[in-house]
Amino acid sequence: MIITVTPNPALDVSYRVAQLNPGRSHRVRDVHERAGGKGLNVSRVLHGQGIRTLVVAPVGGAHGDAIREDLDAAGIEHLLLPVPGPTRRTIAVVAEEDTSGEATLFNEPGSHLGEADWQRFRALLTTRLAGAPVLVCSGSLPPGCGADSYAELVGDARSRSVPAIVDATGPALLAAAEAGADLVKPNAVELRETTGQDDPVTGARQLRDRGAAAVIVSLGPDGLLAVTGEGSWRAAPPFAVSGNPTGAGDAAVAALAAGIAGQQDWPERLRNAVAWSAAAAAAPVAGTLDGGVLREISDRIAVQPA
Repeated sequence: MIITVTPNPALDVSYRVAQLNPGRSHRVRDVHERAGGKGLNVSRVLHGQGIRTLVVAPVGGAHGDAIREDLDAAGIEHLLLPVPGPTRRTIAVVAEEDTSGEATLFNEPGSHLGEADWQRFRALLTTRLAGAPVLVCSGSLPPGCGADSYAELVGDARSRSVPAIVDATGPALLAAAEAGADLVKPNAVELRETTGQDDPVTGARQLRDRGAAAVIVSLGPDGLLAVTGEGSWRAAPPFAVSGNPTGAGDAAVAALAAGIAGQQDWPERLRNAVAWSAAAAAAPVAGTLDGGVLREISDRIAVQPA
């Protein structure tokens, strides 16, 4: 069972309005709520592809209850730690007259998670780590968590011979690499902000030099770059997929986790990661894949040595 960790989950709330006009009142035509956060999206994709997964996250308040209820309704297994602070929300406002389909996002920072609660969270996670094929740590850290928090989880996983994937940015990404994460997955912007390198190959090699076993860089519509101990590759889709890119990176992480669990070789992992990412971009909400795009694109993805 692939375990995903989301230290800063959110209740995703979508508002649909006729058009978005700053400084004016809006009548909301439709409201949709869903359990969110990067790790939860990874688990949702895995679950949709028939792969067993376990969501591990701290939750609190009414929004935390809503996350638990949504995961139950979706049939996704979870291990949720009750904490005092209320779970945050993310607000997406979609204007019907905007044909691009892009949303205006408002992301709350999340409640403070103190050291005692973090250690309780680590202890809860370790009860399920032994024997897991992969641990995935994704998303922002809540206020109160230090930059080495993901590095601690990587250490916990490595001590139990569990491969660890980290999707983060900045100091948390650097610390996870230095802790020996098996795979880190920034996008091109996050990689540049973290390493200061404009060239993604140079930035990826810098993270490898820091200790990460493999670095996968999301290049948006240009696919993925992989720099690993076994070689370097670029994997690209045969055509650009229009839609909402929110959640595309999480789908790529899901495919990479499934590839590690299934002991696929790197080209096959990358081919599936690009396919799942493109299918996620074509889907209406994060955590789902467009089956038609997935079937159309899977056998047409080029993987070339970098």
